[in-house]
Formats: sequence, structure tokens, C-alpha cells
Amino acid sequence: MMLSISVLVLSGCATTPGAPPAAESPRSNSRLEVLDQVGFTITEEEPVKDDIRLAYEEALHLIETGALEQGVANLHSVAEAAPALAAPLIDLGVAHHVSGDLEEAERYLLLARDLNASYPTIHNELGVIYRKTGRFAEARRSYEAALEIFPGYHFARRNLAVLCDLYLVDLQCALENYEAYMATVSEDDEAEIWIADLRYRIEE
Repeated sequence: MMLSISVLVLSGCATTPGAPPAAESPRSNSRLEVLDQVGFTITEEEPVKDDIRLAYEEALHLIETGALEQGVANLHSVAEAAPALAAPLIDLGVAHHVSGDLEEAERYLLLARDLNASYPTIHNELGVIYRKTGRFAEARRSYEAALEIFPGYHFARRNLAVLCDLYLVDLQCALENYEAYMATVSEDDEAEIWIADLRYRIEE
């Protein structure tokens, strides 16, 4: 049985040019497929038993319904049983991030990155952790790595804009990324206010 695990990111209308075509990741078991300018899936395929596939699906369901501790326990079992898959490690990183354990979150995300660095999600999540722990240059590199893989990844685009604006005081970087972000979403009143403020500050 082949286990297919996909990470799906979807948003509103698509207007940002230059989305990359479907591409093979550095590992032969995964593929990034562009759905539109702001949407993509990454699919990993590995031969695993049905019980592992079901355990993975159950773990995600448990986490989505608020049973975080049991969901994390299930993800650990899946990660041990399917060590070639990055997706369970990413989910463990995100779950620990949600629970406030940034050290464990970073550890699992780095393990996932070492296994398969083609997930934009990994780089974006690491960027948030680096920003929260004061490593702003590393955060910028992580967000930029996510956007190199998929330029329409609006979460990373917005996060980079905020980082440049509030933490790096790089106003041009902030403005460019806010504008690119706004091209991928239908509405964000807060970001529009920030853009107006940045334009005013740059023109001063």
C-alpha cells in the first residue's frame, strides 16, 4: 500500500505572476504540484501498511478536534513506523508549536527539513519560531526559502513583510512583500493600513 500525504494551501483569487510548475523534490518520493497561483499540494509516497496510514489520519483528526496529546502520541508512532516521511515530523513540529514548546517544535521541523526540504511549510514554521526566539536573520532566510519554493505562499509572504517591518526595520522589504501578499488575497484591511503607513514613512 502506498501512503500519499499531502499538504494543501489554498486562498482566494490568484493574481501573482510567476508561480512555478510542478516539480520533483530533492527526494524521489515527493512531488510539489501547483494548483493555482496561491495553492499547492506536496505528496509523499512510501510503501506502508494500512494501519500506519489509518493511524496518521486518526492523529490528524485528533489534533483537529482538540485532542492534542493523543494526536501527538499517534504521530510519534507514525513517524517511527514510517521514517522516510517528512509529513508526520512537520505535523509534530506544528503541534508542539501550538502547545508552546518551541524547542521541540524546532527539533521536529529541522528533522523534517533534513529529510525533505521541499516543503514550504517547514521553512515558514521555522521562520515563525526563529522570529519568536529573536533570531531575526534566520527567520528572514527561512521565509525567503519558503518563497523560493513557492512564491505564492501567502502565509510566508505576510510573515516576511511583518518581520521586515517590525523587527528588521527594512521598510522597502516590508512594502514589497505586503504588496505581493495583497496580490494573493481578496482582502486584508490590516495589511492595507500597514502598506499606507509604509509608503508614508518611505516618502518622508
